[in-house]
Amino acid sequence: MEKEQRKIQKPESSSVKSNLTIAHLKRGQKGIIKEFAVDILPIKLLELGCLPGNEVELVQVAPLNDPIYINVNGSHIAIRRSVALQIELELLEDSLAS
Repeated sequence: MEKEQRKIQKPESSSVKSNLTIAHLKRGQKGIIKEFAVDILPIKLLELGCLPGNEVELVQVAPLNDPIYINVNGSHIAIRRSVALQIELELLEDSLAS
């Protein structure tokens, strides 16, 4: 069975051309979701609050770097590394730099 996916509207002009993604965070670091590198993400992520402007924190990375556990709006979510690489963000300055 094919997973549900939803097409994302990208902003017309994006001043953020960061290559920083959720997959690049270290444990405990936080960032603000800026945009998605692809137009299609699993709909479940959107329903759980993985939307531009929301804060995300890297909770843990599983062995072999996949999956990645994140906290978005108080929900702990496990996502594949390939998906985490598509979610671009801006690092919060007050997040842990361990």
